[in-house]
Amino acid sequence: METRSESASTSQRPGFAVGAHRAISLRPAEDSRLLITAGRAWVTLNLPHQPDGLGDHRVCAGESLLVSAGAHLVMEPWARGDALRFDWSVLPQAEARPQRFSRDVVKPSRELALALGQAALAFGRLLRGVLGYTEFLVAGRGRVLSRFESNPP
Repeated sequence: METRSESASTSQRPGFAVGAHRAISLRPAEDSRLLITAGRAWVTLNLPHQPDGLGDHRVCAGESLLVSAGAHLVMEPWARGDALRFDWSVLPQAEARPQRFSRDVVKPSRELALALGQAALAFGRLLRGVLGYTEFLVAGRGRVLSRFESNPP
């Protein structure tokens, strides 16, 4: 990938640079990894295949961010006046697939388990509430009713 910022540093350090007061926009065709090598970055990641696809991330030096194919990434230095350096690498298919599996299978199964757990708790609370009123449901069967509960003729 031959993308460089207009204000890229002229030093011989490897990687790419984003100068102060600049931003860079990337649209990878393959699953990739963004690694910040110097500075801090503010990254906005737009994932078109996810309903809540827009996300902001702060990525510091030494941290990386996985970017799926088809995403739109906009990156700028975190603090005004600072510059940042980053490396960009395309992931091998063997490394890229677990991310897709995690996104398409693991995450929905965890959400389903959480939802089923909440439904079970709600059902338990409902059952406890209904059983708390059993004395009113069996009124008159061996219990003396107060004058407010009875229906005199």
